[in-house]
Amino acid sequence: MAKVTLLPEVEAFLKRQQGHFINGRAVPGSDTDREAIHNPATGELVATVARATPAEVEEAIASADAAFRGAWAETTPAQKERILYRFADLIEQHGEEIAQLETLQSGKLIGLSRMIEVGWAAQFLRYYAGWATKIAGETLSPSVPSAKGEKYTALTLRQPLGVVFGIIPWNFPVMIPIWKLGAALATGNTALLKSASPTPFSLLRVAELGKEAGLPDGVLNVINGPGKLGDLIIPDKRIAKVSLTGSVRTGQIIAQEAMKANLKHVTLELGGKNAAGFLPDMSVEEIVDGMFEAGFMHTGQICASAERFLVHRSQIDAVSEAIRARLEGIEAGDPMDDAAAFGPVATKAQYEKVLEAFDAARREGDTFVVGGEAYDRPGFYVKPTVIRPKSLASTSWREEVFGPVATLIAYDTEEELVAEMNDTPYGLTASVWTHDLSKALRLVPQVEAGTVWVNMHTIVDPGVPFGGAKGSGIGREYGSAFIEDYTELKSVMIRY
Repeated sequence: MAKVTLLPEVEAFLKRQQGHFINGRAVPGSDTDREAIHNPATGELVATVARATPAEVEEAIASADAAFRGAWAETTPAQKERILYRFADLIEQHGEEIAQLETLQSGKLIGLSRMIEVGWAAQFLRYYAGWATKIAGETLSPSVPSAKGEKYTALTLRQPLGVVFGIIPWNFPVMIPIWKLGAALATGNTALLKSASPTPFSLLRVAELGKEAGLPDGVLNVINGPGKLGDLIIPDKRIAKVSLTGSVRTGQIIAQEAMKANLKHVTLELGGKNAAGFLPDMSVEEIVDGMFEAGFMHTGQICASAERFLVHRSQIDAVSEAIRARLEGIEAGDPMDDAAAFGPVATKAQYEKVLEAFDAARREGDTFVVGGEAYDRPGFYVKPTVIRPKSLASTSWREEVFGPVATLIAYDTEEELVAEMNDTPYGLTASVWTHDLSKALRLVPQVEAGTVWVNMHTIVDPGVPFGGAKGSGIGREYGSAFIEDYTELKSVMIRY
C-alpha cells in the first residue's frame, strides 16, 4: 500500500464553504441549497457545494460580458499569451493539490489525475496560449471590374464572439474545461463554465489559480448547479456560444435551444459507441493489449473509449479466453493508493446504469466472457467486463454504457469489418489495428469517425483536432481548427 496523504492545502480548501468563482473571487453561495459530493471509492462525504441562484448566474454573465468588452478586449495578444502561460505554470505547481481534489471527488486513480488533469491540462493550456498572438485574417484581391479607374481590395478579420458558455462533464473536470477556456481566452472571448454536479472542486481551485496568473476579473467564471441552469444561460443575448462535452441526448437538446436563441454558435463533443477493429495479422496478445488500452482506461469513462471490438473469426475464441484471463486478474483498489490499478466509476447513477446494462444483456441472451457484476466492497466498483452479444441488434452492441464494459464480435472480411464499424448513428472515434500500414491507410478513409487511430486508441494531442462525425458532435476542439469555432470571420471590402 502507498496511500497518498492529503495535503494541508486540500483539507483547508474542503473546509471552506465552496460555491462558485464569479468576477474574480470565490463565492460561498447558499447556506442551504447545496449539493453533497461523495467519494465514489468509499461513499463518504467529501464536502458540499452551493447550487447557483438566478442572481449568481446573472452576476456571472454580466461580469463575463463586461470583461469581454473591457479589460480582456484591452489586453494585448502578447499579454494574453503571457497570462495563459503563467496559468499553466501554476496548474503544474499546484498539481498535487489539484490531483488529490480530483481523485477524492471522481474516484480517478491518483496517477491518472496527476497525468491528465494536471500534466495534460497544462500542456493543452500552453498550446492555446501560443495561439493568442497568431489569430489572423488574410488580404484578398477582388475581381470587381473598375468603371472609372477605382480599385478594390479586401481583407478578412477573425474577431472574438463574446461570452462562451462551457458545459463540463464529470469524467475530466479539469482537462476538458481547459480545452474550452483555453480556446475561448486565446481568441479573445471570455468564459462562463458550469461544472458537472458530482465533480466541482478541482475546477474551482483551478479558477482561483487563473486569478493568481493575472486573468482580469470576469474573464473566467465558474458556477455550480443542475443542468437546468442552462435554461437561464443559453437564451441570454450576452452568451455568444455554447460549448458542450456530454451525452448525445444532452447535445441534441442544447443544439435545439441554441438554434432558438438566434442561431447561437455551438461546439458539441458528444459520445457514441466507438469501435476498434483488429486485422488478423495482429497476435492474440497484441489484440488483448489493444482492447485494454482502448476500452478500460479510467474504467471506460472516456467519451473516446472503444466499447465495440471486432476480431477476425479465426481468432475470436482465443481472444475471448485471453481477455478473460487478463481481466479476471485485476483487483480494484483505493484510487488514492499509488499502487491501485483499477478504480470505481464516478457516481452512483453511473454505477447503477452499468449494472442495469448487465441486466439488459442477460435478458437479451448475451454471453459474458468475464465480469458482469460489481466488486464485493464499499464504493461504486464494477468489474471490467466483456460481452459477446447475441446479435448485432443487442442493446449491449448498440448503446453506450460509459463504463468498464466492452462488446466483442467476429467478422470474416475487411468489407464486413468496415460495414460493422460504421453501423452506428455515432462517429466520435475508432481505431484500426494491423502491422500492414498499407491496409490501414486504405481502411482509414472508409471509417466514419471524427478521429481514427492506427495501432492506438484514446491518446490525444493538442495539435490534432478532435471532434465527432454523424451524431457525435459538431465542431472541433484544439488543433488550429478550434479558431473557426471560437471566432467570427468578418469580410471587409474597400474601394479607393
